[in-house]
Formats: sequence, C-alpha cells, structure tokens
Amino acid sequence: MVVLFLIAPLCLLTVSSACDFEPSSYENTRIACRLTRPAALVLNEQTAQVIQAAFRHATYPDINGERSMSVFGKVIYGLNNIQINDLTIEDSKVDLKEDDAIDILVQNVSASFKGTLNYGYGTYFGNIGHSIDFEIESAIDLQIDTKLTCENTRVAADTSDCYLTFHKLELHLYGDRQPGWIKQLFTKFISFTLKLVLKSQVCKEINSVSNLLANFIQDRAENFLSLGDIGMDISVASSPQIKSNYVESHHTGLLLYPNHTTVFSASIYTPSLLSDSRMLSFWFSEQVINSLSLAAFLDKRLVFNITGEDIQDMVETEDIETHRVILKQIFQGVPLKDCIAKAWSLTAPRISFTPEGTVVKSNMAAEFIVSSGEEDSSVAFYFETEVTTTIQASYAEKKLILHLSNATIKIKDYRSASKMSAKEGSVRHFLKRTVSAVGIPAVISRLESGLTALMNSKGLHFFEIKNPEIITKEGYLIVQLDFGFPHHLLVDFLKQTL
Repeated sequence: MVVLFLIAPLCLLTVSSACDFEPSSYENTRIACRLTRPAALVLNEQTAQVIQAAFRHATYPDINGERSMSVFGKVIYGLNNIQINDLTIEDSKVDLKEDDAIDILVQNVSASFKGTLNYGYGTYFGNIGHSIDFEIESAIDLQIDTKLTCENTRVAADTSDCYLTFHKLELHLYGDRQPGWIKQLFTKFISFTLKLVLKSQVCKEINSVSNLLANFIQDRAENFLSLGDIGMDISVASSPQIKSNYVESHHTGLLLYPNHTTVFSASIYTPSLLSDSRMLSFWFSEQVINSLSLAAFLDKRLVFNITGEDIQDMVETEDIETHRVILKQIFQGVPLKDCIAKAWSLTAPRISFTPEGTVVKSNMAAEFIVSSGEEDSSVAFYFETEVTTTIQASYAEKKLILHLSNATIKIKDYRSASKMSAKEGSVRHFLKRTVSAVGIPAVISRLESGLTALMNSKGLHFFEIKNPEIITKEGYLIVQLDFGFPHHLLVDFLKQTL
C-alpha cells in the first residue's frame, strides 16, 4: 500500500536475472536505497487514500443461498449489485518488523454498502418473489502485514497476511411491508457469508492495488534514469531488507545502451556506509556514474558551443595585451562576435569520487570557427587538451549547483589555419587561460542548467525535498535528504491506474 511509496521515490528497477543471491551478499549492488522509519511514518499519512481506492475498486460478487423454513418452506435469497456507498477511515499506523514485514494497522474503517436483496419462498399455495433495497453498515479494523519480495527482477508486495475485524455489521432493508421478520431472518444467516466475501474481496484488492502502485513507482524510476537510448538497469539484486528502523533495497545499476555491454567489478557496498539519520538515502557506485558518462559520450551528447561574446567578455576582463596578438592571428582579424568555439570529448570522461569532491578527467578537443559570410565559415584553430577538475555538487531551490574547487589543464597539441608568429609558450598560455576562464565555466554552466532541466522534466521539482546532501567518498557517492509526502505522485497513480 502507501508504504510502497516507501521504496518509491526510489530505488529503481528493470531487466536481468537478479534476485539470485543472499541478502548478506552485496557484490552485485551498485545502487542502494534506504528509507528510514520517519519516512515510513510520513508516507503512511496517506494510507487512507490507497485503502479507499482498494475498497472502491473492488468488485463484490452476488451472495446467493437458500434455507428451509418450517412455515415458508425453502427460502432462496440473493444479495445483488453490491456497491460501496460511503467510506471513512479514522487512523492508520505503520511499524517495521525486523526481517519480516511492514505492519499496517488501519483502524475504524466505516463502510456502507448498498444493493438489492432478492428472495423467494414456496408453500403449497405457490411461489412468491420479492425484491428489497438494502444497506449494510460496517465498522472494520484492517491488519495488513506487507512483505516485500523480488519477483521478475522487481519489488513486489505480498499482502496475503490480511485480516479484517468487524466491530459492526448491520443489514437495513427498505421498501417491504414486513421488514422486521425478514431482517431478522436474513441478518442471522447471511452475516457470516457477507464477512467472508468482504474480507476476500477487500484483501484481494489491497494486494492488487499495492502491486499496481509498486509497478507504477518502478516505471517512474526507470523513466527518471533514461534519456533517449540511454537507460539504467535497476533490477533488484535481492529481496528488499526490512529492519526495525529502515527498509533497504539493492539494485544492479547496469548501463543499458544499444550494442554495448557493461562489465563491472565486485561492488564495495556494505550497509554500514549508509546512515539512519535522514529519511531517504541513496548510494551510487563510482562505476554507475562512469557508465552514464560513457553513454553520454557514445550518444554524442558531450559537445559544447561557446559564443564569440563569451570569448570577448574574457578578453575584455583580462590584462592580456600579448593575447591580443594571438587572437588577431587565430581569428585573422574577424570580429569575435562573428566567431564561435566548439568543444567536445575525445574519449569518455573518467569520473572518480574522493572526499574532496568529484574528480573528472577529460580529453577534450576544441576549435575556433570564424565566419566571413552568412554561410561561409572555416576552422581557424584547433587544439587538444587534458583537463582534470574537482567539482563539489549541491542541490538547492530545485536546482543543481556545481562548484569548481580545482582544475589542472594540459595543452597536448594545437594547429592553426594561418601561420602563427607568436611563440609556442605564449600560445599554450593563451589556450590554458581560455580553457580556464571561458571553457570550464561554460561547460559547468551548461551541465548545471542541462541536468536541472532533465531532472525537472522527470518531475523531480514536484517533490518537497528538504536539506539534501551530496556526499562523495572514496569510490562512491551518497545522496541523503528528508522529504514531504509526494502528493502529485499518488494523485497521478490514482488517476492513471485505477
């Protein structure tokens, strides 16, 4: 039920033969998600909506029977067209049972059912048939122990331990001239059958809704980690673990990209790497981020254009009298506003996590393009560089923020379309200064806005994220946060699925 929003905002899933090792083994875990007890309490606040959906979405079969009476002979009856009319829920509680289940107690469910009672009885005078409208008032408690399992590489919910306790079950009949004795007759011998039917159908629907919700969330999680041909296999590597203070799931985190196979070494994950101090925590292996970087490179997404205005701004804010000569030679006297710089990765960037931040090592190529007419342009200058940056990331006001803390630049090669009279040392110094002052800030700015836009296109900005932290350690990344209930996700689920 709603607690499956639990490993919801999520801990993601797809294909591959997962679920094939013991929970104590984490060698295939490259993404881990931990949701703590405070988060379960927040998510449980909306359990009533899912329970209401289960009651309303359930189909209640006709209840038919017969009984022999000394006065009337055989009495045949049927409760038909049973529909729920009204439903209120007073309270819901959740508890995490160590290595067992998520225990949900829904108290004081007041439900009203309406339908038609058809009955007939026979004597030697003939057969008589009647039809009466009825209403059933009930007061019920639900006890549901939700077990989380791994089924076809996905998290599945097992709510077969579902119990209904009836505090009240009253049958009201309307429109008959002798309702008193009929009510007494039918209330006595159909109430037991009615309880069984309600329990069966409500518990069945709760299990169905729980798994619809689980699949809905996991579909959204898969979509969140996809872009065009790039995807992430987030199959569960084992059944989720339920502890007394958290629920945790483990995922394979393999890259999905056409004609590409990812081979990973054994994971370094252990549960001790995650804290219980925040509501939701994610652990990402360095290998996962590197595989996404590789996919972005293969998909030709690591290409950046820098306008002539940006280059001109750098020139005007720097004391570079020597550089003016180099610029004139490179651009052959063409105004900077009519030029652009284009940069791209020669190889997939290599990403590593350290306590100081995310270290990105890139082999880049860049070229300056000059335009001498509306459709006439040429490459005036080309160079290759190796750039190593250390970046610290944060998330605030629904935006990704990237802060450059260190950069090392090596110019490896350059070629000019015109003869350069400037000394090689001056040219290399100019190129390093251009990469440092213009290139790196431009790329970081594009990444900030591009990744923020991508995450927002997946709906991240609809979540109430509180005090997020992005923590880098040797070989892995942790994202931890608190959150408010994702109402929009539940509304989407109820609209689209039920």
